[in-house]
Amino acid sequence: MKKTGIILLIIIALFAWFNCSLNQSDEKTDDANLLTVDKNNLDLEEVERCFINCPKKPPIVLKAALTFAEGHILHDYFLKFEEIAEAITRGKLQVEVMPSAGSEADVNIMCSVNEVQMQATGGQALQVFAPQYFFFNAPYVIKDWDHFNRVWDGELGNEARALIEANGHMKDTGTVYRGLRQMTSNNVINGPADIVGLKLRLPVVPVWIAVWESLGAVAVPIPLGGLYDALATGAADASEGDATQILSYKLYEVQSNLTMTNHLLAVGYTMVNTDFYNSLPFAYKLVILVSSYVACDYATDKMMAGEQGTIDELIANGMVQGFPDAEAIRVQAKPAIDQLFLTEWPVTTWDEVLAQ
Repeated sequence: MKKTGIILLIIIALFAWFNCSLNQSDEKTDDANLLTVDKNNLDLEEVERCFINCPKKPPIVLKAALTFAEGHILHDYFLKFEEIAEAITRGKLQVEVMPSAGSEADVNIMCSVNEVQMQATGGQALQVFAPQYFFFNAPYVIKDWDHFNRVWDGELGNEARALIEANGHMKDTGTVYRGLRQMTSNNVINGPADIVGLKLRLPVVPVWIAVWESLGAVAVPIPLGGLYDALATGAADASEGDATQILSYKLYEVQSNLTMTNHLLAVGYTMVNTDFYNSLPFAYKLVILVSSYVACDYATDKMMAGEQGTIDELIANGMVQGFPDAEAIRVQAKPAIDQLFLTEWPVTTWDEVLAQ
């Protein structure tokens, strides 16, 4: 995600200079102006000064929800967003961060209907409101973070964002690198044969279930809130997730092996409800985007810098790190993924995505 730049600062400064009454809607200004912003070298102190002399009116409250627990990188994202937005607006925008707010499905609907105003999700909005583009969040499709950004910032990403906005009433406010997803288990996983018959806890995501079942796993679809208990009680033998998920849910207490399958690039999608967003004065819209872009960069940088440290912490807590034949697992999954592009994601092909 690119940082917000000097042109955006000029827009905010001019808006504040000519119209300091930030609680008056500016119907003449639309979001097309935001599309021309060159996002580089943000000076937050300069933006903050735009709000200092504005009239004192009741603050606008923004509820920011996520399914993940405290300690997860998307919780860190929202804490940074809160810090920046409240500092820029001098408290005129108040952010209430709500970790562990429900299942991803629940939080997604809450944001769609404006019960909460923002969410940070692992792809639920794509799954529900732009399902033909859910390959962005599918195993083995996206190669790495740079590849994701090339595709997400291109035509396919534009189409996906437009569908989410039209069908789910949510506007994209940036993405966060969450790391590569791995497997946890109490049995050693060396290759495809060790997955056959494995009771694998998965989120309630049909295409993920299809891929893992094609590998012979017995899917145990359980929302994230039930992850720990499923492993502790034996309802599931294994799980898959990014390192911060594994650590924040303390899976090292109930799983002994950390298997580096690198099967999916985990991305955090941050979104704001469009009814709420469109009701705001233009300056507040800019603040939300500025704060979110910078918070996305902060969380991405933190995750990239600390991913190995998170893995090291899991090992320090007793997990044994293993390195399976990940390519053999990918090859085994290929027919299922090819079929999903034909039946679920016909807007493109796997080869076209990989070529970007």
